[in-house]
Amino acid sequence: MANFVLIPGGWRGGWTFADLVARLKRAGHEAYAVTLSGLDATPAPSGANINLDTHIADVMKLLASEDLSEVILCSHSYAGMVAAGVADRVPERIAALAYLDAFVPENGQSWWDLANEHFRQLIIERARHDGFTVEPPVGHEPRRRPHPIGSFLQALRLTRAEKPMPRLFVYATGWNATPFTAQYERLRLDPAWQVHTLACGHDVTNEKPDDVFEILTRMAHEPSSG
Repeated sequence: MANFVLIPGGWRGGWTFADLVARLKRAGHEAYAVTLSGLDATPAPSGANINLDTHIADVMKLLASEDLSEVILCSHSYAGMVAAGVADRVPERIAALAYLDAFVPENGQSWWDLANEHFRQLIIERARHDGFTVEPPVGHEPRRRPHPIGSFLQALRLTRAEKPMPRLFVYATGWNATPFTAQYERLRLDPAWQVHTLACGHDVTNEKPDDVFEILTRMAHEPSSG
């Protein structure tokens, strides 16, 4: 059985994975959903001191406190930035990476670099209230929290060669604002990656729960390349 650690995307906490965590546990796996700094139900008043490094450290702290190894690290959206950093910092704990409609960054890239103009404009407009956090997009779940802007702006620092391991990317085809099309086209031609498409919106875990569960549990039963 596998150890799954799930990292939510922008504006979300670990609650977004509640159904998937429960389902993975019923199937005999261990599963943990992280709530990143600043995204708590009652976060600190200012996100000024929170950045991408903070969020990478959040996940590393969970891995250390639970003494987890052979982890399948699953990320959604923004959290691909975090997962890439964690895999670089503690590769000995990571067995596989699953990017669920998530950014797959390279060294020196930020979320801001990889996002499209739609999302960059959204960040500018939604950060006006305090300049430190970005309010959730209009019309989404009330549980979403303001997101620390520093984590969107800070460039990722990768310090070592990639550890060979299974990597998969799930591309959601059902939303017009997707910033992931070019990434999908690149990764689907790369033999080091498994690439799946799902006909749904960006919230793949909750819009296509059966498909995501099948993809992840299948990955858990594949031999590691590391």
